[in-house]
Amino acid sequence: MKEREAQKNEEKTGEDPHERTARELIELLNELRVILPGVQVLFAFLLTVPFTQRFPQLTGLQTGVFFGTLLCTAIATALLIAPSPHHRILWREGAREMRLELGNVLTIVGLVFLVPAMIGVIFVITDLLFGLTAAIIVTVVLALLFALLWFILPLRYRGDDKGEN
Repeated sequence: MKEREAQKNEEKTGEDPHERTARELIELLNELRVILPGVQVLFAFLLTVPFTQRFPQLTGLQTGVFFGTLLCTAIATALLIAPSPHHRILWREGAREMRLELGNVLTIVGLVFLVPAMIGVIFVITDLLFGLTAAIIVTVVLALLFALLWFILPLRYRGDDKGEN
């Protein structure tokens, strides 16, 4: 089955499996270069919040959501950075396909953790500024937007045989 798929892909792109895996790994690492600065800025912001004057004024719900957001951001950061050290540690070890497959899974799981991290920040800020009702509405709308843009739309094309990945 994998052999047939490899041959089919080679016909589409003109790349042998080694070239294709190399290109896909480069694409993955480039995508992570786009994602990581935003995640790192969010994480840095969250690390400073407890030291602000208004932090003690947060309700128990806001503090709990904040802490969950901080944890999700830390996990997302770890997952999204992981493919880069794997690339360095396994350099020239012949594990390119494994790094690509694992990197893809780590990236997707990292994005899954990034969604509640971003939504959590929005929830706490909106609740603080406009109250719980507004926070719930905004959070639900943003959760649906993230789910649609990041996960549902791409799944619509999954398995589509258009010759591109």
